[in-house]
Amino acid sequence: MPPLSGLKVVDFSTLLPGPFASLMLAEAGASVLKIEPPRGDDMRHFPPMVGASSAAFAALNHGKTCLRLDLKTPEALATLRPHLEAADVLIEQFRPGVMDKLGLGYQAVSALNPRIVYCSITGYGQSGPRAHEAGHDLNYISRTGMLALSSGGADNPTMPPLLAADIAGGSFPAVINILLGLRQRDLTGKGSFIDIAMADTPASFTWHAAATLAVSGRSPLDGAELFTGGSPRYRTYPTADKRLVAVGALEDKFWQAFCEALAVPDVLRVPGAPPKDVIAFIGQTIAAKPAKHWRSVFDPLDACVCVVATLEEATADRHFILRGLFSRKARLEDGTEVPRAFVPLAEAFRKPEL
Repeated sequence: MPPLSGLKVVDFSTLLPGPFASLMLAEAGASVLKIEPPRGDDMRHFPPMVGASSAAFAALNHGKTCLRLDLKTPEALATLRPHLEAADVLIEQFRPGVMDKLGLGYQAVSALNPRIVYCSITGYGQSGPRAHEAGHDLNYISRTGMLALSSGGADNPTMPPLLAADIAGGSFPAVINILLGLRQRDLTGKGSFIDIAMADTPASFTWHAAATLAVSGRSPLDGAELFTGGSPRYRTYPTADKRLVAVGALEDKFWQAFCEALAVPDVLRVPGAPPKDVIAFIGQTIAAKPAKHWRSVFDPLDACVCVVATLEEATADRHFILRGLFSRKARLEDGTEVPRAFVPLAEAFRKPEL
């Protein structure tokens, strides 16, 4: 039996952070009632589309029951009341104070149901000068200094390929704290209010840069630190056919094996070798041959070095197929099956039919 069987969740959130969090709870067995505005969640209109249906929406909301309500009407509160009285968890994603104005704030809901674990996900949290400031993932990682660590600089700006603040800063902390809130309720019999700020968690990812700043007194350089491309042991190198080789040979045993495979001169293998000289030698060597050659060299080497896979290659990778990363499907209204968001739960905790 999934560990959250019998748990009832009422989810007022939209787009990505809250819906991904409630998807995780649903896959662990919870029943999720998704409350949408009359026009539907904005994610219903996000590409890719199959006819009039959004594959993105289906990927995040498979297995939930959806209910459209105008929360500004008295009828909405009457409709919601029995659901709120029976709920274990409430998730909302409005700016601070909005749910209070709707009569659905923590104080009002906990008066109906003192055992409710009430989770608010916002950009900057319930308090502080930025609490009511609008933002998205890119703003949150920018405000916290995370993006500046590897932005590409003004001459070659790059966009991060992942929504770190939304998922790692919103969805994951929400689920962790909801589970802690439920455990606390087991001990005390009382629910709790959880304040999740998506702009807080990116600070977790700047731990090494923050240590560098504290020790050296200088701001970490864009794309030039240990984990952002400054070390020859931890960066990507272009191949002859414009692919990339990802090198993560931090430990010396991996570094020496990697250097042996590339015939790196001894003078460039030692810790004191100028990083720019080492990077230049490795870069020229890898750029001389195509990715296929380097895959044949590095795959059997087992030295934390690999060719960067395309998404097509990743979805066809036997390891990931056997692990089920891309196999779970969501069904659109016309019956089309699309991949749903992968939820990192152990198989022992997943709801079988989802």
